[in-house]
This record gives sequence, structure tokens and C-alpha cells, in this order.
Amino acid sequence: MTSDERGARPVSDKDDLQRAVEEKVEAADAVAGSEPVVNAPPAEKAAKRTTKKAAPAKKAPAKAPAKKAPAKKAPAKRAASKATPEPGSDAGAITPPVVAPAPVAEPGVGTGTPAEQPVAPSPDPAEPSTPQAPGGTADRAAAPSAALETSTPPDLQNAEPGHSSPSAEVREISDDDLRAVVEGWAHDPHGVLGTHRTGDGWVVRTLRPDAVSVAVLDEDGSRYEARQLHGGGIHEARLPQQPGDYRIEVVYGDGEGGQNTYTVDDPYRWMPTLGEIDQHLIREGRHERLWEVLGAHVRRYDTPRGTVEGVSFAVWAPSARGVKVTGDFDYWEARAYPLRSLGSSGVWEIFIPGVQAGSRYRFHILGADGTWRQKSDPMAFATEVPPLNASVVTESAYEWNDDAWLAERAAAGWHERPMSVYEVHVGSWRQGLSYRELADELIDYVVAAGFTHIEFMPLAEHPFGGSWGYQVTSYYAPTSRYGSPDDLRYLIDRAHQAGIGVIVDWVPAHFPKDDWALARFDGTPLYEHADPRRGEQLDWGTYVFDFGRSEVRNFLVANALFWCKEFHVDGVRVDAVASMLYLDYSRDEWLPNQYGGRENLEAVAFLQEMNATVYREVPGVVTIAEESTAWPGVTRPTHLGGLGFGFKWNMGWMHDSLAYVERAPVHRSYHHGQLTFSMMYAYSENYVLPISHDEVVYGKGSMLRKMPGDRWQQLANLRAYLAYMWAHPGKQLLFMGSEFAQDAEWAESRSLDWWHLDDPAHRGILQLVTDLNGRYKEFDALWSLDVDPAGFQWIDANDATGNVLSFLRYGKPADDGESPGEGSALACVVNFSGAPHHGYRIGLPREGHWREVLNTDAEGYGGSGVGNLGGVEAEPEPWHGQPYSATVAAPPLGTVWLLHEG
Repeated sequence: MTSDERGARPVSDKDDLQRAVEEKVEAADAVAGSEPVVNAPPAEKAAKRTTKKAAPAKKAPAKAPAKKAPAKKAPAKRAASKATPEPGSDAGAITPPVVAPAPVAEPGVGTGTPAEQPVAPSPDPAEPSTPQAPGGTADRAAAPSAALETSTPPDLQNAEPGHSSPSAEVREISDDDLRAVVEGWAHDPHGVLGTHRTGDGWVVRTLRPDAVSVAVLDEDGSRYEARQLHGGGIHEARLPQQPGDYRIEVVYGDGEGGQNTYTVDDPYRWMPTLGEIDQHLIREGRHERLWEVLGAHVRRYDTPRGTVEGVSFAVWAPSARGVKVTGDFDYWEARAYPLRSLGSSGVWEIFIPGVQAGSRYRFHILGADGTWRQKSDPMAFATEVPPLNASVVTESAYEWNDDAWLAERAAAGWHERPMSVYEVHVGSWRQGLSYRELADELIDYVVAAGFTHIEFMPLAEHPFGGSWGYQVTSYYAPTSRYGSPDDLRYLIDRAHQAGIGVIVDWVPAHFPKDDWALARFDGTPLYEHADPRRGEQLDWGTYVFDFGRSEVRNFLVANALFWCKEFHVDGVRVDAVASMLYLDYSRDEWLPNQYGGRENLEAVAFLQEMNATVYREVPGVVTIAEESTAWPGVTRPTHLGGLGFGFKWNMGWMHDSLAYVERAPVHRSYHHGQLTFSMMYAYSENYVLPISHDEVVYGKGSMLRKMPGDRWQQLANLRAYLAYMWAHPGKQLLFMGSEFAQDAEWAESRSLDWWHLDDPAHRGILQLVTDLNGRYKEFDALWSLDVDPAGFQWIDANDATGNVLSFLRYGKPADDGESPGEGSALACVVNFSGAPHHGYRIGLPREGHWREVLNTDAEGYGGSGVGNLGGVEAEPEPWHGQPYSATVAAPPLGTVWLLHEG
């Protein structure tokens, strides 16, 4: 005898195994003729177990199975079929969902339609599973081995129906086993319930709380009465042969002295819907399509008696002692459906025939601390409308029509394309609009204003509207406040068909502590870090994800892919990246990393994995970091050690430029460096220039109210600032309302002040933004070299006394052999003083005509009309280090764009 490398039980050698086989054969021959003691009624179990122990050589039928066959027992790891045909209509087919304790309540309006006919069953263990008994009676009689190979657990394969198998294991069921199932703390309820082999036939056990009577209808139509084994609703029927594709006939009282009879399918005859590969990838934290195996999925399977349709439920809760699912389909009783554990993957799973799309559900989880918790599904794809929080079964029926957009998106990168983003809070743009109504009104408005993208503040479900969506409880469910997931798909599809990209805000940094959501999900710190010095964000009263746990990283990486693949979003803007990168972020007490530093190395690895995965899997999608520190390499590729984002919000430019324009012109000359400093680092990352929602709330004032002076000066300042912003290197982002100079601060509880558009002054701001976007898309000098220093050149950065700065933007040279610098050229002159500068000479790189293509002081925008009569002529007089120059009229509190036309 030897021992294996783990120090476990001794391993038999060849001679030991041969002796054991001979002994078992002799014992089987010796015990012929006696009754086996297996699956006896509970009242007789103790006595029969004692008898077996006292007299192991007692006579039994010649074909009694061997007592142990460990190598054959693995029913929880079978592969499954993907079949999803239309429901059958024969007499044995299941009815609409009928489950304990009574016929199902109306689950709500279903959101899906039957899926297309699937491919044939695959031997790949990662495929969903097949029912235990799909083979027909005739087929089983003609070829029992082949039928049982796909219809029974591995320990029953190659056994002829109705007869014992020498290799089949017979398991006794104790009172404790029954109680564990009824009370919900059994790790393997399928090992007790469903179809099982006995020494003299077969047994079917089913859990039907409150049933008056239960019978089993086998595939041949034979009916077998079941007797109650446990008062909690476990019933057992004995059959002489394998029941095949059986059904359960159950009788319930109707509450009025009568009875109703229903024929239903049995959840506990079905194999797991997760295969071996799925479980392995979950354990490794590498299941990039996690949403396809966890959560609630409508599934359809072919069986000899017709199509079985139902819902599979799967949830990750590795420390749970028991898990049950409850919902509309069992009147929220939480007694009928304990889930089985799939071992080291930490996943609990069940397939319940008859449950429909639209059904609400929750998980009841028995934590490691012995406490039952009611939890919404972390992988729910839809939820109730807050403040209600149950998860909702949903099935998409949406057909996309954006193939042309996706193909164009994948053909070129956004770094060399115009990108002007309109940031939107769905609930307050115009209150009361649904996703589908926004698909018309919002998209038409954005197209008319000339933006290229919409950025939605978080759309994932969140319980508190005042969080603006930044405290997420259901990462895979679009908020139900404005419609269904398919309604959101329609909105995004409509945007794509109109040529508008869609970016969504995403919040992987932290999540709220609501006891029905992710917090302490299985009674332990599961999604959150266990150490409060890393696991809590005190400023926000939230938990921080445990980025070092592979399954948690998998949950988040797959979520980013989910939004890109399932909702066709074009970009993911990651919120609060700085809070993830630093272990001491807003903390007095913090835990250093393994090297003693303040960098959160696990979060860094997560962000790199997320970015690399998204860019690999979804061509044309961009990721954007809201990161406010000097962390190096935020937009550097991951293979070069960077975080791998496509863009980073330029928070430094935003703070400095707003601090400058908030000052009265008389003081601005002392702070001129706040405008010019941004070009010292403009090409250190790929930047987005953000004027976001954060700048117009909490007493900061609206963009209009930030500006000094009287109302005319405020409007002029805002116009000049916006034109300066559009000409500065980087992509633009403007929060809703700022495009027409809303006077009041933004509040999520009310609509924008659309009545401002009755005022010509505010309409002038909207017209300016529309023209800025139009000119921006037209002139490649403003975007084709956005991330290349060759695309920018100062004319004069030092006129602090005149409150003027001027610079050049260059377009990418044509691919026809022209020398560098011969692309388009645009000059921008910004006058932030309160007086005009007539005859203001600026140096220019090329002679000829420079057309005035934009002037924020134009009368049509509400300005004073100081301008350049259509353009200026560059003369061969060197100035500002340039070979040519021209004199321009720089309007008060105004910005002028001049395009070289030769």
C-alpha cells in the first residue's frame, strides 16, 4: 500500500484491487434471495440500517448492486442540450407553471418570445444540460444502454431499466436528509429528490408542500401513487422500471373545500445547467460571459413528451449553507425549491420548469453564520421599479438594426475622430420620459445640436435616486424606472441609426450596504474586502469590492463586457478611479500593499484586465477613466505597464480653467498661467475635457452663474469659454443644460429649465454650441492630431496683460506624400478681457486668406458684433516666431476661429 502526494487515504495496488473485486463477486453470489434494505420508509430506516451492520452477509437478490461505487457517482457534472423548440401540445406536456403550495400566481407580463430552434446537444461539458430521461420507452427497450447514457446519472449508465446493476450505488435516505431538503440546508437536494435506483426497481421523490396527494406519471403513461415521507411535503413513489420522461400529478385544496389537480414537471430530475468548463472558468475567475450561466435564464428543452420550458437559476454563494429560490411562482413561500451546490465553484443551481419571463424572484441564503437572508440576484437582468427590489426574469426579443454603425465604429479609433459628448441624467433631462420616448426626443435633440455621443450617467439599477445611479445594487440590470431592458436597447439602437455613439457611466469602485443586495451576500464579506481598511469607503458609506478575489474581478470584468455586447454601448466611463488606485484615498487608517506602498495593486490589476479584455473582445469601444490624480500611464497600453484606458478625464484643465473664468477680468492677468498650464501635460495622456454634472451641483452654481459681471457679460464669458474649450486639444464633454446656459443649478428631482429657450439670449448659446459642433466635425485640425503634439502650436501664450491667448491647431497631412505640417490649419484667438482689441497682430504659419469661421461675439449669438468682416490676410511680416502675421479684431469676452484657405 502507498499514499498519494496529498497524504490522503492509502492507494490500493493491483493485487489489492483484484482481491477486492473477487470478494465483492463472492459476496454478491452469497446473498442471493434476500430483500435489499434501501430507500425504506423513514419509520423503518433505523432498524434496517442496524440489521445491515449486524449481518452484512444477509441474502439479497442475485442482482443487488454493490454497496459502493465512488468512481461512478458524478451526476452534478453532466453535459446538457441547448434545445429550445416551441412548447409541445401532447397530453403529457406540462401546463403553465404550477408549483407548491398552489397554482402559480400571475407572474406579470412576459418580456420575451420563444428562442429559435437550437443546435443539437453538444458533448462539450460547458454546454447546458439535458434532462435525466429524454429517451422514449420503445427506444429504451430496444437499446437500454444508449438511452440511459443520456437519461440517467453516470452511476446508472449501462443499467437496463427495471433491473439492478452490479455497479450501481444504492443510497439510503435518512430523516436528516429529508429534513435538510425541507428546511433548505441540503447541499444536494437532487440526491434525495428526483429519480433514483433502488435494489428492486426505481423511486421518484418530489417536494410538493401542502399537496393533498401526489402521483408519478411515467413516460409510458403508467400512474404510481406516492406516499408522504415528510410532513414538509416530500412524497415518494416506487416504480418497477426507469420512469423516463415522467411528470408529477399533484392535487391541492382550493381553499373552498374542493380540490384541483395539476400535471407538472419535476425540477429535481434535471441535470445542472452549468457544465464542467463553466465551473472551472468561474473558479479561475476567467468566465468572460458570466451572465450566460449565472442569473435567471429562460430555457427550453426537447423531451419525448414535448418541449419543456422553464427558468434556470444560478447564484454564486460559496460560503452559504443552503440556498432557496422563491418568487411569484411559489407565492413567495420559499419552501419548494432548494438549490444544489455545484461544489468548489461556489455556485448553487436549479432548473424550474414552468416559470415564465416576467416572474419576480429572490434568493433565500442560509449564511455561514446560520442566518437566513433574503437577497436579490446579483446577476439579475431586470428588477422591480424602486423602491421595490425583487429581481425579475426577463428574456430579450430585441432585433438590432445597427450593423452599419458597428462596422464603422470598428474601422477606426476615436482618437483620430471627432468626439463631442453630451452628458445626460435620464431621469431629469425631461422628467417622465421612458427609454422609448427618449429614443425620439433626446436623440433628435442631440442630432440637432451636433453632438457625436451621449454619455448616460449610470443606468444600472440603484435604489436611491439621489445617488444619481452611482450606488449600484444590480450591475446587470438597467434601471426599470424608464422601461424594460429591451426598451433601453431600442434607445441605443435608435442613437446608432442616427449616427450617435452611446457611452455609459460604470461604477466598479464601490457599492451600497443595502442588506438585500450584495453586502455580506452569503453571510461573509463576499464581494467586499473583509478588512474595513480596504473594504469600506467611509465618505460614501459604501463597501469597496475585493479586487484581489478572482471571482469578484470576474463579476466586474464580465459586467463591462455585458454592457458592450448585450446593449451595444460604444464606451464605458469608469467612475472614481482614483478611489480605487490609492489605499489611503480619503482614509485616516489604511493598510499598505505588500511592498509598503499606498498603491492598490489588486485594483490596478483589475483595471488592466478589464481594459485589455474589453478592447480585445469589442472592436471600436472606448474606455474612459475619471481619474483626478497624476497617476502615470492611465491611457498607456497594458502591455507597456499602463492601466489601458482609451481616454482620461482632464480634471486639471477643468479645475484650472473654471477657476480662471470665475474671476473678474480685472484680476485674470494675475492667473493667466491657469489657462496655459494645461499644455504642459496635454499629451501625457489621451484626454477628454469634462464640464460634467459635478461642476453644476452642491452650491457650485450653473455654468452661467460661475461667470462674473452682469447678465450680458456672463453670457459672453460662457460663449468665449465654450469656444476655447472646443479648440483646446482633447475631446469635449458638456453636461445637459449647459448648452443653453441654464441659470439654476442642476437637480435630479426636476427637469431642465427648458423655458429658457424662450429667451433669445439662451437660444443664442444653444445656437453657438450647435455651430461649435458643426465646425468641429468639419475641420479635422480640431481632432485628427488630438493626441499628437504636432497638432498644436502656441501663437502667444504670454499676453497676460491683455487677457488673450492664441494658438494654432493642425490637421493630419494627407496621405499623398505632402510634408508634415501641410494639413489644415486653424488659428484660435481668445480674449477674456472686458474690452475689444482692435488691430491685434498675431503670427501665422502660412500667408494668404484666413477665413473667420466662428466668432462668439456675433450678434446672432447675442454678442456685440465685433468681428473681422469674414477673415484676414496674412502678410509676410514675421511675428510671434512665425513667418507671416495679420491684424485681427479680438472681440470683448470673445473667441475667434480663423481657418487658413490659402
